[in-house]
Amino acid sequence: MELSKSAFVLLVVFGLSVGIYGEKARFDNYRVYRIHIENEHQIKVLQAIGNLRGGYSFWDDPIKVDSDVDLVVPPHKFGEFGEIVENHGIAANLSVPDLQRLLDAERPVTRKAGVHWTAYNTLEEIYDWMDQLLKVHSDFLTPIVAGHSYENCPIRGLKVSYKAGNPGVFMEGTTHAREWISAASITWMLNQLLTSQDENIRRVAENYDWYFFPVTNPDGYVYTHTTNRLWRKTRKPYTEVCYGADPNRNWGAYFKQGGSSSDPCTDTFAGPYAFSEVETKSVSDYFTSIQASISTYLAFHSSGQLLMIPYGYTTEKLDNYEEMMEVGRKAIEKLKERYGTEYRIGNVAEAIYVASGGSIDWVKSTYDIPIVFVYELRDTGAHGFLLPPEQIIPTAEETLDSVIVILDEGEKRGLHNRQSVRDGRKPIDSGVAD
Repeated sequence: MELSKSAFVLLVVFGLSVGIYGEKARFDNYRVYRIHIENEHQIKVLQAIGNLRGGYSFWDDPIKVDSDVDLVVPPHKFGEFGEIVENHGIAANLSVPDLQRLLDAERPVTRKAGVHWTAYNTLEEIYDWMDQLLKVHSDFLTPIVAGHSYENCPIRGLKVSYKAGNPGVFMEGTTHAREWISAASITWMLNQLLTSQDENIRRVAENYDWYFFPVTNPDGYVYTHTTNRLWRKTRKPYTEVCYGADPNRNWGAYFKQGGSSSDPCTDTFAGPYAFSEVETKSVSDYFTSIQASISTYLAFHSSGQLLMIPYGYTTEKLDNYEEMMEVGRKAIEKLKERYGTEYRIGNVAEAIYVASGGSIDWVKSTYDIPIVFVYELRDTGAHGFLLPPEQIIPTAEETLDSVIVILDEGEKRGLHNRQSVRDGRKPIDSGVAD
């Protein structure tokens, strides 16, 4: 889920006091409104709201007519916001009356220790659980450290392999720090591959090598637990008050060719150059070391219920667009069967909007990986990336259903046997610093 420039106000309002007093940011009585954009004039009005100071924060950039966006409104702006929407004929429906209540529900006071998918887990809990898995399933698991974050936290993963010579599946999670359902879904799917006796799960578990990275932005993820639940970026300082770059605008393909910002105080700040963030550089370097064996790259974000293919920088239908659309349609049909959850499909630029410098564009353009998808998991606006914990397991279940279809369809089309043809050539217009 993408945010506008105004989100940095949350850092100014809360981040400075957090740094001084060590207190966690709270959002008591903050409201979230779902707004339907009907014309270009309303886009301009909403973008102007985004530039106001005082705590407004969009959960989606207001850039597209006939689309819905979510706006956080602080208590002291209720009156002002009411006048704006009335004066400009903007349809704003209250979807969350108290944002803090959603935050509190994610980490209940009474909860089981460890990873049980009944609540969201901290990075320490996830890493401790991974250590336990390594002890119990040592024959099939290999620990991975792709590198270290800006704050020197390991970017840890696990390889699941039941036999040599399998095609590889790369599972990228929690690039955007606040999208907790990503890490939760990935860890649940990892656990299923190790423990489930379902014949379809066992088939894909044992006939592919899996590379799981539940949290590829560990600094940001920790910060969402300790300080500001709404944090999105990395934690590298760029000014005295503005930290981090958007990791999914920082990869070295078509860098800053639309849908990103040069302002370090915005949530879509791409960074000063491609791979300026050690997190994206480390993950990309690790991927390069194994790319010859990878047939499938799956990235997991939230929210919006979308299954998308490259590219984010253009709406042009490039590479194996039609083939991947066919695979994706079958995947979302299967995803719908269990709980009726409906997804949409398209390339990133046509399904939502132009967003350059993303991981899937780099993976596709650099190594021509046959199967590349990015998920925007539940939901479509009621909770956004603050998805209630009771939806963790249903989300993960239906997602795994669709992943199995993606792999099976790839098998039918011989995609897992295709060899990379670009051999690591630097992508066009990568923007990588010399």
